[in-house]
Amino acid sequence: MILDRFRIDGQVAVVTGAGRGLGAAIALAFAEAGADVVIAARTKDQLDEVAERVEALGRRAHVVPVDLRDPEAAAGLAVAAVEEFDRLDIVVNNVGGAMPSPLLDTTPAALSEAFAFNVANAHALVRAAVPLILETAGGGSIVNITSAMGRLPGRAFAAYGTAKAALAHYTRLAAADLSPRIRVNGIAPGAILTSALEVVAGNDAMRTELETKTPLHTIGEPEDIAAAALYLVSPAGKYLTGKILEPDGGLIVPNLAIPLPDL
Repeated sequence: MILDRFRIDGQVAVVTGAGRGLGAAIALAFAEAGADVVIAARTKDQLDEVAERVEALGRRAHVVPVDLRDPEAAAGLAVAAVEEFDRLDIVVNNVGGAMPSPLLDTTPAALSEAFAFNVANAHALVRAAVPLILETAGGGSIVNITSAMGRLPGRAFAAYGTAKAALAHYTRLAAADLSPRIRVNGIAPGAILTSALEVVAGNDAMRTELETKTPLHTIGEPEDIAAAALYLVSPAGKYLTGKILEPDGGLIVPNLAIPLPDL
């Protein structure tokens, strides 16, 4: 049965930024497909809610409240998975972000911070996870969540877009180094209806602009990204590595302009 290829029964996944939004949806999708999950974010109450939903699906969740701006904390999640579940198969680097800012207001320090949060911390977790994946599972899969703004030119995204573009190419480079035993892929979402987008989606005019400028004329849902992640980590995606999936509604230009004046 083709649907059997989407099962990951008995596997263990680490998902960062899993208290809400994309990370929570990914953790729940993995649990529904048969995996136990280590879920990490800053807010314990949110993680506990996700853990309850995981357990309602018949799987186990290990909650790790942690500030993932700390590379050592990120790396520690791999050890936590093996200590709790005796194995590690999957890593999803979902946490990340940076606030929009005009180019000339974006300091070198802000650019460095965006790179550290989106790329260096992901690398810290990958470095810690790979030996444990090989030791406990023999092989596995890593997914990095990038962004459509890593490839689309839009004003005010110098830090965020540059960091996400770097993460996308890091994904390709890591895939080359870790093949054939560990597959590394990425997902570059477009506009997804999470709490981070509420301020935009709650404004009728801005939501209309988002939808109108998206070829599919709709905003994505977290489950759209969760489905892509499950495909990449499951046997259904076993012939992909070093690739970036683009569930973005067909974007070829940004679908929400930040109104900055010309120089």
